[in-house]
Amino acid sequence: MNSFFAMMSRMKYIDRWALMRNSRNENLSEHSLEVSMIAHALAVIGNSSLGKKLDTGKAAVLGLYHDATEIITGDMPTPVKYYNKEIRNTYKAIERRASETLLGMLPEKMQDSYREIFEKQEEDAYLWKLVKAADKLSAYIKCVEEEQTGNLEFVKAKEQTLIHIRQMEIPEADLFLEYFMDAYGKNLDELTGGEP
Repeated sequence: MNSFFAMMSRMKYIDRWALMRNSRNENLSEHSLEVSMIAHALAVIGNSSLGKKLDTGKAAVLGLYHDATEIITGDMPTPVKYYNKEIRNTYKAIERRASETLLGMLPEKMQDSYREIFEKQEEDAYLWKLVKAADKLSAYIKCVEEEQTGNLEFVKAKEQTLIHIRQMEIPEADLFLEYFMDAYGKNLDELTGGEP
């Protein structure tokens, strides 16, 4: 039985931000789609604004599957995951094992193609940096959206996430913030100009 895609469909059952009071829950499936779109956008920004030659499609695919192991491990809260080096290393080992488990759910002929997605390849190092930036941008967007509903639970997370994005020193992420973040503060009428 090849259960890989049945497992992938279970992303929708993994809630994120478990330690936070959410005005709207976000699941792993939603997050992965957003990270995929943002990673693609960052690669496009790199190519169109910075003269790079990045594989935009691969950036999108890496973003799509970047947290797939959480189907097995769950979404461990950041303060726990990064509490100390020992926990961080143990969690990485658990993620590697979960990745192997998921790859084993594919027909053998397909495993190598997906291994390139699940196991970081040296030639994709910069794309993975873009995915990490997209992941942080997605978190920042979540914080902005929560704050807009009046939920003050995310105020500190928003500040810390923006600092982290800036510290990454990824020009594509800085340009994404410049080009697109203001729109996340708009309501539907403002986004559409009042058009249906």
